[in-house]
Amino acid sequence: MINMEEEHCECETEEFVGRIRDGMLDDDTVMDMADLFKIFGDSTRIRILWALHESEMCVRGISKSLDLSMSAVSHQLKALKDADLVQSRRDGKNIYYSLCDEHVEILLNTALTHLKEEK
Repeated sequence: MINMEEEHCECETEEFVGRIRDGMLDDDTVMDMADLFKIFGDSTRIRILWALHESEMCVRGISKSLDLSMSAVSHQLKALKDADLVQSRRDGKNIYYSLCDEHVEILLNTALTHLKEEK
């Protein structure tokens, strides 16, 4: 049985709870962040992002570098473009893909740093 008269910690005070609530993200932002992290939940997309972290590439180059079918690469690039993580540019008949901006590179590097952190 739980004793309802236990001591309360500071994180339960009205002031503390109010401060947390005031700083909370709105629901749309929370959903957008969840969608972004879903994109990072696929190992193929992570591999493609890491390849593009090294250099701008075309579908064929990504396909050969990662030993994936061109169809699989194209499918994942669409998801990455839809999430504004990857951009493309046309040069004649070729389309080259790159990371949208430095924030994507920061996300990748931060995740890697976190994984390599000593526990």
